[in-house]
Amino acid sequence: MFSERMTRVRTAMAAAEVDVLLLSVGPDLPWLTGYEAMPLERLTMLVLPVDAAATLVVPRLEAPRVVERGDLFALHPWTETEDPVAIVADLVGPAPVAAIGDRTWARFLVDLQRRLPSTTFGRAGDVVGPIRAVKDAGEIAALRAASAAADRVAAQLQAGEIPLVGRTEAEVSADIGRRLLAEGHHRVNFAIVAAGANAASPHHEPGGRTIAAGEVVLCDFGGTMADGDGAGYCSDITRCVHTGPIPAEVADVYAVLQEAQAVGVAAATVGTTCEAVDAAGRAVIAAAGYGEQFIHRTGHGIGVEEHEDPYIVSGNATPLVAGHAFSIEPGIYLPGRFGLRLEDIVVAADAGVDPLNHADHALIAVEA
Repeated sequence: MFSERMTRVRTAMAAAEVDVLLLSVGPDLPWLTGYEAMPLERLTMLVLPVDAAATLVVPRLEAPRVVERGDLFALHPWTETEDPVAIVADLVGPAPVAAIGDRTWARFLVDLQRRLPSTTFGRAGDVVGPIRAVKDAGEIAALRAASAAADRVAAQLQAGEIPLVGRTEAEVSADIGRRLLAEGHHRVNFAIVAAGANAASPHHEPGGRTIAAGEVVLCDFGGTMADGDGAGYCSDITRCVHTGPIPAEVADVYAVLQEAQAVGVAAATVGTTCEAVDAAGRAVIAAAGYGEQFIHRTGHGIGVEEHEDPYIVSGNATPLVAGHAFSIEPGIYLPGRFGLRLEDIVVAADAGVDPLNHADHALIAVEA
């Protein structure tokens, strides 16, 4: 698997006239090698020339964490008294063009630019991103497993098994996170819990507000589930519940949202552009008079990152291909009152749209 990925990356490097790829912290490194670097002040970097052997430069104290793959890279541990930037610069040599990981700390990029004044630096994401965006069968299976685990937590929410009324948003967020871990995730990436007017803030930070009866509770959560090869895959789901009987206005707005989400999913077919998928669901919301209240893109890609290519947004003319995995998550937000969002992860497939989430799409009244 990793060898095949490295071959594809080298092919893309050659096509882009990139001489060397430099990957540090971030998702590209575990996707390509199975090793996830800790975000330390000590430099970790994979030096991958387009036509020569790769070297993984790591702090010596981190070397025991690396699963050595001699067919992919040589391991070069560095000691506390060595200069890792100098080591990387020596490995890069006279390469005219380097592509560096998008999440590499700026201090290391600046130091490398000083060491390599004749090298032009670009973004590794431009090389690796389009390859990572198209998932193979194993990656889709990993995403499906993570989504099924998130579905189970969503079902617990909808069944009233997660107490809401009288608890703070932060307490419910922590509860959801524990349940994600219990369902097989090894890391919680986020667990948004937004009640009442707070639900009108799409990325609300759960806090000390106590959830009351008679209000919307929006829960958007996801984590990373290990796939056995060192590169975990993410889940991401949003479901809303109502603490007690659902008012007519909330039900009406949610009906618009549910239709828009279904239309967006149905539109996400191979060959359709990302912006056309965004437009499909957005048109439903606009026709109902809530166009100004849908304030974000329809979706984002997902894989080893919770947000990655392809982005389902106006202006992205990229056509979907089989293997693209992404969210469909329209929202309607009425400031000072309430907000609603409905999110599934789906995969574009030659046989049609393949939804990975199956938790009930209805707005459910819970007595929790």
